[in-house]
Amino acid sequence: MTGRQVFFEGRVQGVGFRWTAKNIARGYEVVGWVKNLPDGRVEMQVSGETDEVDAFIEAIEESDLKAHIRKVDVSVIPALSGARGFQIAN
Repeated sequence: MTGRQVFFEGRVQGVGFRWTAKNIARGYEVVGWVKNLPDGRVEMQVSGETDEVDAFIEAIEESDLKAHIRKVDVSVIPALSGARGFQIAN
């Protein structure tokens, strides 16, 4: 199990980003959350097997959201403990 913290920059709020990420997550064996930040970025933390996590992040980057994403910053973090499913956080 591995974890990733991802910050998406660009026009990523107000375009259905969190809903789309949650919908894409259904196709992968990952857990975690996604939320809007006050500075206009979107933060995501996701855990799972390395190949699933990486494929999930790539799927977001290649989705319809691609035109809205200007920068993606990915960091390795410890796997989330006790997380179930993939949620939209407040």
